[in-house]
Amino acid sequence: MLDKLKEEVYKANLSIVNDGLVLYTWGNASGIDRNTNYVVIKPSGIPYEKMTKDDMVVVDLDGNIIEGNLKPSSDTKTHLEIYKKYQNVGGIVHTHSTWATIWAQSGRSIPAYGTTHADNFYGQIKCTRKLTEKEVNDDYEKNTGKVIIEAIKEDDPIANPAILCSSHGPFTFGKTPEEAAHNATVLEEVAKMAYYTEKLNKEVVEVDDFLLNKHYYRKHGKDAYYGQGRQK
Repeated sequence: MLDKLKEEVYKANLSIVNDGLVLYTWGNASGIDRNTNYVVIKPSGIPYEKMTKDDMVVVDLDGNIIEGNLKPSSDTKTHLEIYKKYQNVGGIVHTHSTWATIWAQSGRSIPAYGTTHADNFYGQIKCTRKLTEKEVNDDYEKNTGKVIIEAIKEDDPIANPAILCSSHGPFTFGKTPEEAAHNATVLEEVAKMAYYTEKLNKEVVEVDDFLLNKHYYRKHGKDAYYGQGRQK
């Protein structure tokens, strides 16, 4: 079942390890098949070096296991809340990558300070509010998804495909699992750049809107002209 998606999710999980975003089992990637609304996700606590494509777990949007002999990721309910809310999201990655997690633990959104950020994220990368004690104790992973949705509001999670969970870490989104993994790697670099930008210039301000728009839209949208895919 869903062999192609299993392969995509498996490769996305390996890529976040290979890009240095994950230590031990501190992360997960998933993808959704919108025809069946089945989600493929990494199994919980399985070392990446021992994992195979066939270890990926298939669940429905209620979290019921459809296929697989292992428990799905402990973050599954968070992924499911996001998939239910945003129909254009096809892949999700969660890590505890160092630089993005530093911002999350600080409870700070990442400002858009330059064109590297603007090439990939349309505006600041938001940090959620903290979960309440009740939210943590009642249904922690589901409420993590809900607080992510609360922070995104009606923004497009594909246009700005990252969020920081306060005191926790980053989640990134994509149209595919591969794209979500790519965005996790770019987020880590942008978070590092933003940290050192503030260290060097404590009075730094965010990039001008006109420059942010130029860099974002030349790579994204119907009039994009970056790369070889389109000619202007």
